[in-house]
Amino acid sequence: MSEVILEVRDLVKHFPIRQGILFKRTIGQIKAVDGVSLDLHKGETLGIVGESGCGKSTLAKLLMNLEKPTSGEVRYQGRDVLRLNPADQRRLRRNIQLVMQDPYTSLNPRMTVGDIVGEPYEIHPEVAPKGERRRKVQELLDVVGLNPEHINRYPHQFSGGQRQRIGIARALALKPEVIVCDEPVSALDVSIQAQVMNLLDQLQTDFNLSYIFIAHDLSVVRHIADRVGVMYLGKMVEVGTDDDIYVRPTHPYTQALLSAVPVPDPTARQRKAVIRLEGDVPSPANPPSGCRFRTRCWKAQEICSVEEPLLQIRPTSGHPSACHFAQERDVVHAAG
Repeated sequence: MSEVILEVRDLVKHFPIRQGILFKRTIGQIKAVDGVSLDLHKGETLGIVGESGCGKSTLAKLLMNLEKPTSGEVRYQGRDVLRLNPADQRRLRRNIQLVMQDPYTSLNPRMTVGDIVGEPYEIHPEVAPKGERRRKVQELLDVVGLNPEHINRYPHQFSGGQRQRIGIARALALKPEVIVCDEPVSALDVSIQAQVMNLLDQLQTDFNLSYIFIAHDLSVVRHIADRVGVMYLGKMVEVGTDDDIYVRPTHPYTQALLSAVPVPDPTARQRKAVIRLEGDVPSPANPPSGCRFRTRCWKAQEICSVEEPLLQIRPTSGHPSACHFAQERDVVHAAG
């Protein structure tokens, strides 16, 4: 395994719940991210999956320092990015960039593509002298599969897939080492998703990039990720390699997610054991005691309500799982 480029330790983000009009008082906390730890290795893609509301996008903002954490650490090459002064923080942003989820709202409609992709050079003029910026922008457009001659067009003149390519070009402008992809293909058609995924894969090889790839589509994550982390209600519940998560899942929540993936093969579909979870996802303002998944888990016992399971390697699994009763289950899945 290559060197660790990004370290996250016990990252917590609680949003206050306030009541009142003139005199607001805090009456609770939304526990969006509640003690997440992870490592990203150089040249690796780490996928983060989970259903809506589990804290994936909040985690992405914390990694970019767009949100200030309640507690915890984010270290890039050994430096705590959350405690840098403004000048060092500005220099650091050259190395960690973001590809946003919605290609329609993440681009300024009043700016041309040239201005959008070239804007990082205005903030970091040392990267590209003013006379070279137009040429560099055209090179970036060519790298992501767009016509360099369209540099003077506006975002509304492009399709959704082309707009996402513009966002990727903007992220590449400062030659970063880490790119956080926050559901970059969820708003695109399936065929366009495949094109963007292949582009990201090729760019990783060409520029030696490391990705944090956030998505809710398990098949998309499997296509690109080297390792996968599964989140539930603000916590990481299972982490492992491609095979660990998709072939040998041990956490009940991961198994339930995989059982919900559609299977195109009619024969395999008949043999597939579908797990139907009972009840709704608990509120992040008042999560269950002990294991947060216990209110929907068919394995839950008394220990699950008293003792929170740690994310660690269990005797029955070869990878970390936050379950007292972690065990493999035969799940037929579509991705393969």
